[in-house]
Amino acid sequence: MADYAVVDPATGATIKEYPTISDADLKDAIGRADAAHEPWGRSTPLEERAALLRRVGELHAERREELAAIITREMGKPLEQALGEVDFCVDIYGFYADRATELLADEPIELLAGDGTAIIRRTSVGVLLGIMPWNFPYYQVARFAGPNLIIGNTILLKHAPQCPESAAAIEQIFRDAGVPEDAYINVYATNDQIEWVIADKRVQGISVTGSERAGAAVAEIAGRNLKKVVLELGGSDPFILLSTDDLDSVVQQAADARLDNAGQSCNAAKRFVIIDELYEPFLEKLTAAIEAVEYGDPTADGTAMGPLSSEAAADRLEEQVSRAVEQGATLVTGGKREGNFYKTTVLTDIAPGTDAYHEEFFGPVASVYKVSSEEEAVTLANDTPYGLGSYVFTTDAEQAERVANQIQAGMVFVNLVLADGAELPFGGVKRSGFGRELGRYGADEFVNKKLIRKG
Repeated sequence: MADYAVVDPATGATIKEYPTISDADLKDAIGRADAAHEPWGRSTPLEERAALLRRVGELHAERREELAAIITREMGKPLEQALGEVDFCVDIYGFYADRATELLADEPIELLAGDGTAIIRRTSVGVLLGIMPWNFPYYQVARFAGPNLIIGNTILLKHAPQCPESAAAIEQIFRDAGVPEDAYINVYATNDQIEWVIADKRVQGISVTGSERAGAAVAEIAGRNLKKVVLELGGSDPFILLSTDDLDSVVQQAADARLDNAGQSCNAAKRFVIIDELYEPFLEKLTAAIEAVEYGDPTADGTAMGPLSSEAAADRLEEQVSRAVEQGATLVTGGKREGNFYKTTVLTDIAPGTDAYHEEFFGPVASVYKVSSEEEAVTLANDTPYGLGSYVFTTDAEQAERVANQIQAGMVFVNLVLADGAELPFGGVKRSGFGRELGRYGADEFVNKKLIRKG
């Protein structure tokens, strides 16, 4: 089978294969993107770039059903969730189009001594390489492409091998919106090819969303070649419950945060850290809520959870859960597989030092822990190599502030879940990566913050 192919995870059927780009064509693509930087980033007025990006968002809205159907067959996302992903992209492109002038405005600096003025002027840096994953095929591209095209950078986009159809659909939208052909170029490249693309002197930066392994490999090559990298990698986000006056609501939010996209989300709540007096009722109610969500045909109306994205993903999750049980974890419910579909699962009694204690479960598996105090909750929450997102539920506002300050993560959500927004910076610390996407900070990663000092 070709490196790039649409394989329906619900049926296992190969729908269409796509040829990998040749070395010669890939080198030509780098050259075209490099040549396009000057006219796009420095000659095209900012207002014109913003108008084109706004049209990109509008085309996502106009084609939302077609786009949603594509990723449902590529990676198994239920149609309702796929439509929601497309809608989020509309918000992202609109955010950057509407705020282009504000985001790129000169920033004055107050001088401590001497006469004259000083400002920071943000300018584009050139060709950027985006390496995008399969779990949110449109959203991941939008949060990389949106700010960087507004800034004036040009883009080479390498999508996941299982997402060639959505990659082509995105590129077509940019063409139809009027974005210059060479300002955004989709490439069906192999990992071996990407190694020398990163090293190419015309490529100025790389953004990767993916696994810890993939991020480390890219960062190593980029570091040798003195290239800036933004990494959004894995997560094993804690969901801390310390007090509540509505346990049913908290449980529903916990289930929603764990099962969105069949649990295949970097910043999904994955480890549920529950104060001891609430542990038993929470576990009972969460188990019932998890069991109530059954997998089904992702193309059917009302399906809440589809298959995992591929046979490889299902194999990996099945092996992880089996190994967790072998090492002493209790399987409360689930743990069963049918093809690429995986039953919603709850694990408890995961001991420190076991694989499951430190691994990320990328699927519908909830790990539940009992703690006796706020301090123990914070310690357990931070006892992970990851630091992407986190969730804190408490009725005590001072406690919420105190815990949020102690959590080692790039994002803390207090008393709510699934609250990402185009205006909110997204990113983590530790082995979850570095850099930010979305919001003002997402637009500040790949720019030359040029000092202009006048006497």
